Amino acid sequence: MSYKNLTLNERNKIEVLNKEGYFSRRIAKILGYHHSTIARELKRCDTEYETDLAERDKESKSSLKGRKTKVTYEILESIKEKLNSKWSPEQIVGCFYKGILSFKTIYNWIYSGVIDFDISKLRRKGKSRKSKETRGKFNIGTSIRKRPKNIKYRVSLGHTQGAQDWELDTVVSSRGKSKGCLATFVERKTRFYIALPMKDRSKDSMFEAINKLVKSLPKESLKSFTSDRGKEFACYDEVEKLGIDFYFADPYSAWQRGSNEN
Repeated sequence: MSYKNLTLNERNKIEVLNKEGYFSRRIAKILGYHHSTIARELKRCDTEYETDLAERDKESKSSLKGRKTKVTYEILESIKEKLNSKWSPEQIVGCFYKGILSFKTIYNWIYSGVIDFDISKLRRKGKSRKSKETRGKFNIGTSIRKRPKNIKYRVSLGHTQGAQDWELDTVVSSRGKSKGCLATFVERKTRFYIALPMKDRSKDSMFEAINKLVKSLPKESLKSFTSDRGKEFACYDEVEKLGIDFYFADPYSAWQRGSNEN
């Protein structure tokens, strides 16, 4: 059997299956891996398996693999201490690790989470990384981290066991001079999919599409929405006035909205 790395989507599936009580051998059979691969993956987390913790562990170990220099956690802690003291990666390397580390390596460790440091406090000489996303973003609203666990694991509560919790997104066609735009809605448990046309990617157009959805479905089938922080979802406060909870996924975390992203 040839070796292949687990993907983020597969780690997300492992988390869900593990939460549902599946053993490593059963998970391995479902995903098509050797059971020892899944057993090792589950050991990435000291307590209960979580995708984001496992991914951080993988990035941490990958960044240190195959290096000729002996990078220890003491060195990582020393670098973190100097970063907190307002040293830039260039200054740290120039004064302490010249010929041993590259300042680009330190930047990579920060961005990948190997070094736990607030990027907004980073003193840098070079250019910061930019997202390829061209849409506007906003930073208010309720984080997905405050979303009830029964939504994450696709479990309906109460008497209504049908559609309740939805993931939202937009799809833009690049064909032709006028770009077509759709608002997409996927119910997390049933995978029921609805796409409604939008005249543009504005919050007013999105709210208009959401209103169409609200009028076409029973009130009890719309408990919560989850989306990214694209500017079209800035209408979230108006949506919450309709009695629908609205949550926002973390940046660069498409797996948190796996139903719609897939």
